[in-house]
Amino acid sequence: MRYVIFGDIHGNLEALEAVMEKMANEKPDKYICIGDIVGYCANPNECIDRVLSLNPVIVAGNHDYAAIGILNVDFFNPYAFKAIEWTKEQLTAEHKELLGNLKLVQQVDNFTVVHSSPYNPEMFEYMENNYDVLLAINAMDTHLGFVGHSHIPMSFTSNKGHLSFSTEPYAQVKGNSKVIVNIGSVGQPRDENPEAAYAVYNKSEGVVWVKRVEYDIQKCADKILKANLPDILAERIKHGR
Repeated sequence: MRYVIFGDIHGNLEALEAVMEKMANEKPDKYICIGDIVGYCANPNECIDRVLSLNPVIVAGNHDYAAIGILNVDFFNPYAFKAIEWTKEQLTAEHKELLGNLKLVQQVDNFTVVHSSPYNPEMFEYMENNYDVLLAINAMDTHLGFVGHSHIPMSFTSNKGHLSFSTEPYAQVKGNSKVIVNIGSVGQPRDENPEAAYAVYNKSEGVVWVKRVEYDIQKCADKILKANLPDILAERIKHGR
């Protein structure tokens, strides 16, 4: 079985369409979306439609819930807050209903899918230190998990009590080790690489690869500005920050 995992699209249609073209070449058995389809960029409805066309398993991201009023946005930074308020006005009733019905956690085959952390997923917390990672790993019933949220591709491995992490685009699941892979972001990478990211999991080989895709960043940035969204949202996608 081959799975393609993607997410943190954040309304960036140009990035999503470029990634979808590459993902189709992977010939996956199933698509998995780790949430945050909307927020930040200017095509929330179009991105939801494109994602649905893949018939994926989808979990809810914090921006998905925020855009329909399930999640309090008082703690969002001013740019994210303005983008969410704008997105709320754009979303169709059908898309709002869909986002509201998304689950926080899904188990697919032999792995766990969640937007932020398997530990208290409703809190949408970041895995910022070893303690956070251990809580996340121990909360999984599976040996493999896929997350997003930080927009930074990275893998965490727990093996016989030893915890390690890697920023290499490659992770292996073997033996009794437990692995969490952050697949990065389609629409707003933050690892100083502006290329869109997605992951491929080959179950038979026990291997995960994170791959990058170029897209028309300027076109997306122009749409952000035309929608009167904060200028910084157009700038940061150019630099992957």
